[in-house]
Formats: sequence, structure tokens, C-alpha cells
Amino acid sequence: MNHQMPSSKTVSTFAPQREQGTHLFHILGYSQHWAAGASECKCIGSDKFPVGGHEWRLVFDGAPGKDASGSNRDYVVAGVYLVGKNIKVQASLELRLLDQSTGPSLTVHKEASIVFDTNERSRIAVCVIKRKLFKSTTYLQDDRLTIECIITVSKEPRVTGTKWFPRIEVPPSDIAQHFGKFLETKEGVDVTFSVGGVDLTAHKMVLATRSPVFRAELYGPMKEGGTEPIVVEDIHPDVFRGLLHFIYNDSLPPFDDLMEDDYGEMIRHLLVAADRYAMDRLKLMCQSILCEGLHVQTVATTLALADQHHCDMLKDACIEFIICSNAMDAVAATPGYKNLKRTCSSVVIEALEKTSRIRKA
Repeated sequence: MNHQMPSSKTVSTFAPQREQGTHLFHILGYSQHWAAGASECKCIGSDKFPVGGHEWRLVFDGAPGKDASGSNRDYVVAGVYLVGKNIKVQASLELRLLDQSTGPSLTVHKEASIVFDTNERSRIAVCVIKRKLFKSTTYLQDDRLTIECIITVSKEPRVTGTKWFPRIEVPPSDIAQHFGKFLETKEGVDVTFSVGGVDLTAHKMVLATRSPVFRAELYGPMKEGGTEPIVVEDIHPDVFRGLLHFIYNDSLPPFDDLMEDDYGEMIRHLLVAADRYAMDRLKLMCQSILCEGLHVQTVATTLALADQHHCDMLKDACIEFIICSNAMDAVAATPGYKNLKRTCSSVVIEALEKTSRIRKA
């Protein structure tokens, strides 16, 4: 049976942290601050406003003085100022002029990332705005100017704690348990086998589903009619019970009451039964168990069994065991080896003896 591999799915998130704030700075009586022809710089500033855990000011200089070349200054200056000491902040900045008639704003300056450092000259970011913009628009109307300042402060990224994805646990398949109980209760049994004088009952459909040999025997052209028990020759009742247990449960019986030697003998008989009824998975399970339990006294017997029932992997394992353990003489002294010479092909025996001689050389 296939069992779904246990798995878990978790998630965590690395997310940049930002905080945005908007401040409107209304300048009323604009012309009173910067009368035409005035030469003195009269920079004004907003009150402090908080964004991202820091305090800021918006500053503006609209004086109509001279520029560095001596020409009339045709622009005004606006800036954003970080308040405080020993502060370093990364932020983005956008300055807009608010239309006094319709309300929409015009972006006059925008920077995606600035580092404000109160210990350096970079504590302030400034921009220039063409003065002619005020003459042809309604951004300066009724002697009023409104500057909109949008600051987005970048903070330390935050990694969220690991969370478990929601999941619904599905228990392992229990179909084998249901079929196993089906065999135990004998409810609905419709076929009886006589095995060594013992009657054992089962369900035709289950047997036919698991074994092509049973399917042909129970539903094929040669099926036996009537209600008489089907006689099974050359299989011990306990072995046939083990075969039925595997058919219904897809696992071997526990065999807790068997000693080690008896357990090995039972597995050999089950391998023969599995081969007889074309139960490939059971046959492979028996080979695996016999391979794990190889030892000098039984390896020859197991090799003969493997050769007789076309278990190539088990046969190779037996030969390799004899070679690796350098125990050819001990194996040759066992009764199983004598039987091996009678039943196995001469090619296998010659290969064993030749390999043994090479190892001793």
C-alpha cells in the first residue's frame, strides 16, 4: 500500500516597513512676506509635524532677490527639514502645489530615496519652483499658497514569525483493516477450501482480485461448480492461513508463537505458496526476509528454493553470502548442500565451487 509521506508547510515573510505622512502648509498673505524688490531673504517654516517616529519641518523661501549670477531670481525654494540631533533616516519625498480653485495638486518635486542625516548637510532636501508657475495658474490665488508635503519613512524590515499553513490531517488508509475484519468475521464467505483436512472459508471476489490464479480457478472456464470445498494439495493449513491473511491485510501474520527456525521454514513455505498463486508482492517480501536471515546452516536450502522458484535476486544474494563469508567448506557440510547438488543446475554448483577456490587462492 502507498502511504502519503508526512509533510509540513510553513511560511514567514520578509517585509519592508514604511510609514507615510502628509502635511499641508498654508502660506497666507504671500505678498506681505515677499514684497516685490525686497532683497532680504525671508525663509519661513511650518510647525513641526511627525512622520515615521521623527519630526519634520517644511521650509519655503519666496524672496525675489538675485541669484549667484546677479540676475533676478525667477524661482522660489522649498525644502523638507529633519528636526533633531544624531538622527539618520531614509525616506522618499514628494512636494506638491495645491490648486486653490479646483483642488488638484501639481507635483513639483519627487525623490524615491533620500538619506536625511542631522549630523550632515543632508538633514534638508530642497527643490526650486519656477516663479512663472504662479502667474499662469491658480496655485497662488487670493494671496494664498498651499504646499503639500508627502514623506514616506523607511524602517527596519520585519520578518514575521513562522506560521503553520492550515492543514487537514488524513489518517492512513485503513482498507486493509476492514478487509482483515471481513476475513475474521467470515461474513458473506462464499468459498471453502479443504487444506490438509481443515476447512478454510473466504470470499471469491477478494481472492480473484488479489491473485490471477484464484481468479482463473474461481471464475475462469475451468472453475469448479457446486458447493463442495475446493481441495488444496501440498500446502499446510497454517501456510494457507498465512496466504489468506496477506490477501486480506496486505501484510504477513505476526507469527509470534514461532521459534526462529520455524519462522524461517514458514517463510519458505509462504514463498512457495506465493509463487503458486502468482502473489508477486508476497513472494518478494518472503525473499527479503530470507535474505536478511541468511546463515551457513540454511543458505544452501534457501539457494535451492530460490533456484526452483525463479527468485533470481535471492539466488544472487545466497551466492554472494557464501562468497563474502568464505564459508564454502562449512556450507558444503550441511544437509542442504547435498540436496542443492541434486536439485540445482550444475552451472550454479560449479560457479560456487570455482568462486570458492579463487577466494582461497
